[in-house]
Amino acid sequence: MLIDQPRIRRLFIMLSLCLAGGTIFILPFLREVYYIPMREAFGYSNTQMGILNGVFGAFSLATYFPGGWLADRISARRLMSTALIGCGLGGVYLSTLPTYGEALAIHAFWGICCSLIFWNAMIKATRIWASSQNQGFAFGLLESGRGITEMLISTLLLALFAWIGNSAESFSQIVLILAVANILVAVMIWITLEDDHSHTHSVYKVSSVAHEIRLIIQLPQVWFLSFIVFCSYSAYWGTYYFAPYATEVFSISVVAGGTIGVARMWLKPASAFFAGLIADQLGPTRTVLIFLVLTATGFSLLSVVPKNTDVLLFAMALIFVMSIAVSALRGIYFSMLEESNIPEISTGISVGLISMIGFSPDVFMPILGGYLLDKFPGGLGYQYYFGAIAMICWVGVFMGVYVLRGRKSSEIQRS
Repeated sequence: MLIDQPRIRRLFIMLSLCLAGGTIFILPFLREVYYIPMREAFGYSNTQMGILNGVFGAFSLATYFPGGWLADRISARRLMSTALIGCGLGGVYLSTLPTYGEALAIHAFWGICCSLIFWNAMIKATRIWASSQNQGFAFGLLESGRGITEMLISTLLLALFAWIGNSAESFSQIVLILAVANILVAVMIWITLEDDHSHTHSVYKVSSVAHEIRLIIQLPQVWFLSFIVFCSYSAYWGTYYFAPYATEVFSISVVAGGTIGVARMWLKPASAFFAGLIADQLGPTRTVLIFLVLTATGFSLLSVVPKNTDVLLFAMALIFVMSIAVSALRGIYFSMLEESNIPEISTGISVGLISMIGFSPDVFMPILGGYLLDKFPGGLGYQYYFGAIAMICWVGVFMGVYVLRGRKSSEIQRS
């Protein structure tokens, strides 16, 4: 995974990272496309659906930081392939439509696979793959490739789901196919990547780890990046409700609602890729701020859209814009690692800390969403949920402006 590797091998490495990153998260987030079919197959309430992902988020949150420690000491090849196999096996069990308690255990296990073992290794491998001048391009390309993978798989499986019928058995078959896909991608990762130890700590002690952690938590840019990811990821959770929002508020069909979810996936690749190119020109922080403003504005407007079919096109236009903005944010916020001068050899532990804070919405956003939808049925619950996300994003905007001005002042003083 070095910069001077042959072009073909580098392309295959990035292709493997994209396939792995796009495949492994489909199972834990089945609700994105199959919210209502999954709810009906298991007989869950909206709150129970939220708790499922809340459990996944809680275990993810608890394991991001130690996962960063692992990523700095074990090769991405071993970590990523292990996580994909584990996620696949969990999917095989979920396809049997187990009890609610067992489903909770599966989501907890997925949280460990995705966050302790997989996530930090993928981010570090991507950072190493690119030069310091092309971090925006690298992470934009990664998110674009992940989006294409997710889009193709979800589109094909949604078509299959519509063809075989909307039933619990059909949903079970879709889950089983996704489980097998995870295991096949694990094999590809094992074949394509190498056990590269030049970017890992070869010797480590408890004292050295504690010292490294102290150095990282003293960097203000780490906390700023954590907050940016927190706001962006809160907005990303809002996009998961676009499909059920259109289905329940505007009375379109379940398949049509799922199509909205898949259509949003079609926007991810181009959005992330071009955002990466823009970030290399304008700077990652400034580019992130622009897309945060778009996201905050969009959710603010969506929170006041009335339950009226006459405004369906306007609501769909907002969803379109927000899908682009949120996908762009996901594509570039980790490109700020290089701009923030975070040491490369400590990438894993830095990403672990950033992810632990930034992805904490995994714990409370699905539970909040489920509670609001059950407490305020119809369009009102969605309005409250989107309004809460808008407020989070606006706080992120004002914080981003403050930090960007501070960075400019520091650059002027140094010059």
